[in-house]
Amino acid sequence: MTGQAEPQPWTTDGKFFRAGGERVWLKAVTYGPFPGGWPEGFTRDFVRISAAGFNAVRLYEMPGRALLDAAWACGLRVMGGLEWSQNTAFTEHPGFPADACGALESGLRETSGHPALAAVFVGNEIPADLVRWMGPDRVRKTLERLIDHGRAIAPGVMFAYANYPSTEYLEPANADFTAFNIYLEREPDFRSYLRRLHHIAGDRPLVVSEFGLDSRRNGLEKQAETLAWAVRSALTGDTAGIALYAWSDRWWNEGAEVTDWDFGLTNRTGVDKPSLIAVRAAFAERPAPAAVPPFSVIVCTRNGGSRIAKCLTAVGMLAGGPHECVVVDDGSTDGTADLVARSFPHVKLIRLTASGLSAARNAGAAAAAGEWLAFTDDDCEPDPEWLLRLRPRCAGGEFAAVGGPNLPPPPRNWQEAVVCASPGAPSHVMLTDGEAEHLPGCNLVVSKKAFDAVGGFDPRFRTAGDDVDFCWRLRDAGFRLGFAPGAFVWHWRRPSVRAFLRQQVGYGHAERLLLRKHPRRFSDGGGARWEGFVYGGGPVRADGGSIIYHGPMGMAGYQSVVNRMLPLRDLSGKYDNLVPRTVLRLVGFLQPLLRGWARNRRLALPHPDAALASDDPPSRELALASPPAPRRDSAIRILLENGWTPGGPTDPWDLTKHNTRVQIATEHGRGIHKTLRLRIWGSTLPLPDGLGPHPTS
Repeated sequence: MTGQAEPQPWTTDGKFFRAGGERVWLKAVTYGPFPGGWPEGFTRDFVRISAAGFNAVRLYEMPGRALLDAAWACGLRVMGGLEWSQNTAFTEHPGFPADACGALESGLRETSGHPALAAVFVGNEIPADLVRWMGPDRVRKTLERLIDHGRAIAPGVMFAYANYPSTEYLEPANADFTAFNIYLEREPDFRSYLRRLHHIAGDRPLVVSEFGLDSRRNGLEKQAETLAWAVRSALTGDTAGIALYAWSDRWWNEGAEVTDWDFGLTNRTGVDKPSLIAVRAAFAERPAPAAVPPFSVIVCTRNGGSRIAKCLTAVGMLAGGPHECVVVDDGSTDGTADLVARSFPHVKLIRLTASGLSAARNAGAAAAAGEWLAFTDDDCEPDPEWLLRLRPRCAGGEFAAVGGPNLPPPPRNWQEAVVCASPGAPSHVMLTDGEAEHLPGCNLVVSKKAFDAVGGFDPRFRTAGDDVDFCWRLRDAGFRLGFAPGAFVWHWRRPSVRAFLRQQVGYGHAERLLLRKHPRRFSDGGGARWEGFVYGGGPVRADGGSIIYHGPMGMAGYQSVVNRMLPLRDLSGKYDNLVPRTVLRLVGFLQPLLRGWARNRRLALPHPDAALASDDPPSRELALASPPAPRRDSAIRILLENGWTPGGPTDPWDLTKHNTRVQIATEHGRGIHKTLRLRIWGSTLPLPDGLGPHPTS
């Protein structure tokens, strides 16, 4: 790639990445830190990394220009990592924010817009006990501040946080993509967890930022087999890419060389291991397309002349096998049908007198030749891989209907930004990570057999609500609905706040019809009674009032936030200022009010979130240097042996005895230095030997 005139930066593209006009799937390997520091030169390693099929390297520190130059010359992009005191109780150190932002600024200034720098991780696996000690909301806001600071300096670079299962709830709202370090040694478990992570990621791309297997304990062949299926699973699991851990068995951690495990694709002398050969082969594979009968893409429109051309152009670019396109014009008066007939002669066009959305969809289904009916709206632009990623879910025979996310395109003005972040947008509702209770009609594919079995859409729903009724009737008839996280459509929201609020009134009228037809599915207050979780597009994250499942003593390997309505999309950073924020709060107040009035003819004021009782301030805190003080797991064992009992899975403390509660965390300093921290509530019950005194407060 030396001499490339116009390098294209990597950017997000819905659930994936793009470089210029091409979609890019991240194939990265972690590189360093090594005993003794960086090698004298990078070219030898980078040539081998590129030849193995990788297109990126992931670092745990910020790169210098020599490394970036060598990577660019070998066709590799670089994902840097910010080094800072993330393994300490950093929110309690006054100088921390300036120090961390300064380190990030210094690293980004040195790279000076180098085309090889694709992304920066502002943190990596902040320990769960420290996150709990400091408070997840405060830690998340620190990460978001670092991302905002980095983006202001280097707007062409993507930013993220490398999370892990023990802090699922710690997703920064403003990251460009969601990244998780995962170590699951069984392929079914890995695939299943990827489905979960897609919902945690919300609208944005999902990257497996670390995956590896220790060949010392598992053997060389097992490592090779595992890394190969991980690559295939990540590719077919709709992720945006994977970073394999690590390039070399040589590794430096906490001030010393790690000699008791071997995660590398090359050994300590630089010789290829079987895993490198297996990964190279896995990268070269192209999954065979799923064998599914032909699709019919059905687009219903009424007075959609200003938007139908973009929709049908996108439909014409769909990959994934043969398909036809059926357009149903529902009594347009703006010349939409003539535009379609003139500009898209290959489309099967049906003209109706104004009959309503359900009747139009039924007419499209009746005219369709395909065995799978793919419905979208005239204000949507399906991703080119929409049908390609739906096919495997359709082919399995498990589901009669399948859908995916509907994502708002980047807003063009502040009003569109407010609408994108407001409640009330079409959302999927999930029963499990793979099975849906509801799929919006703008991204809904159903077999012709199941469609006919339930009698299609109910014509009484003329503008909205038809998809909700249809999905409920499918499930009542014994059919199941699947979800394909990578099969997305771009869905333009209403162009103004006024138009959006009018739409919410229309949704309320539709819900009034739904309530009459399905009374058992609504509460006494008139709200829909969903069995599953409603996804609002934002990444799953905890705020100050969230309840988090930490597990007893905060030791659950997978720690999640307990919500029924998951977070909404955040306000676009480009338009995040006083006026849009104020209008967004007003819309958040008016939207349920207007929708509820249209549904029930009743003004039900939104209930403010119940204020959680503030925790009692701790009686004291202790900080013990280690060594000689024990590590956290040893301290917990000492307390258990002395009659202390574990707290509950959502309690903010770890152990209790009589009227005393204690929380424990470990700060990691440089090298082997650690500090055991204890926060104590209640009486002055003495702690066992080795766990006191040295109070810090």
